[in-house]
Amino acid sequence: MSTHYKVKVNKDFEAMISEEDISKTNIVKTSDSTFHILEEHQSYHTEIITSDFNSKKYTVKVNANTYDVDISNQLDMMISEMGFSIGASKQVNAIKSPMPGLIIDIQVAVGQTVKEDDYLLVLEAMKMENIITSPREGTIKSIVVSKGDAVDKGKLLIEFE
Repeated sequence: MSTHYKVKVNKDFEAMISEEDISKTNIVKTSDSTFHILEEHQSYHTEIITSDFNSKKYTVKVNANTYDVDISNQLDMMISEMGFSIGASKQVNAIKSPMPGLIIDIQVAVGQTVKEDDYLLVLEAMKMENIITSPREGTIKSIVVSKGDAVDKGKLLIEFE
């Protein structure tokens, strides 16, 4: 059985892509965040501008155009169909690092009230800036890291009240 992904581009175009489709595409990695793609005799130069691994949202530049891309796997789609995705995200009380990296910016302060999807901090990993956003509305209880700190995967970054 092939794994399928739902890809939503700029919130107005949606497509299903299988692992088989991906494996048939000619993709060459040219740096940590850039790729050259050859598909149906067309050449594309792509760059991952930002990535949010928690919510599987990316900003991708293809040739001269920039796109916002949301990717859902089969489990994400099933959870969403069951109506659990909204309730599950509201239970998060701590933000942990999704990967090892360097904190290059913190955009909130202790005691600050944030809304869902507000920018919290920027984590640089593999020469890519990853914006960590708030999974829910709430008040920042503590910020455990400082700008310039190197963090390991799973390190506590921010706690909510």
